[in-house]
Amino acid sequence: MASKLNNLEIKNTESLESILNKLRQVVVAKKLKTSKQREDVLSIIYNSKVHLSSEAIATVMKNNNKNCSVSSVYRILQFLETYGFVTSIDVDKSGKKYEIASKEPHYHIICLSCGNIVEFIDNDIKNKQLEIVEILQFQLISDNLKLFVLCDKCRKKQKGLQTI
Repeated sequence: MASKLNNLEIKNTESLESILNKLRQVVVAKKLKTSKQREDVLSIIYNSKVHLSSEAIATVMKNNNKNCSVSSVYRILQFLETYGFVTSIDVDKSGKKYEIASKEPHYHIICLSCGNIVEFIDNDIKNKQLEIVEILQFQLISDNLKLFVLCDKCRKKQKGLQTI
């Protein structure tokens, strides 16, 4: 029996202010210079409804009159990923896309043609993973399920090209 997927908006499990406070604590603990740019990048990712590339984040920063180069955004993203504030998804050769790390556990469907990413939750998959891990006498630490597909739009485009 097929399970019904929950592909509604995956919710953040923490408030932005809570995450920013944790970021500030890490910066103080590491004796780093306070950077408004780090907070801006984290805020952009937190508030985004899609997974963003470093280039897209730099564009949003520029559009918000924040001066930040793509290389600075890239370094900030490395920092944020290292300390567990964001996670990245390798979609294709175009590079990583980022999302906030404190989201409900979820999975990704990625179109190999257009790069569109759809998030979903499926408790049957989660339960099956736990069952398999228990049978094999392991402890599940994390999971990362990515399904690579051709979305309906890209399939239709390909079918249109094949008939020409």
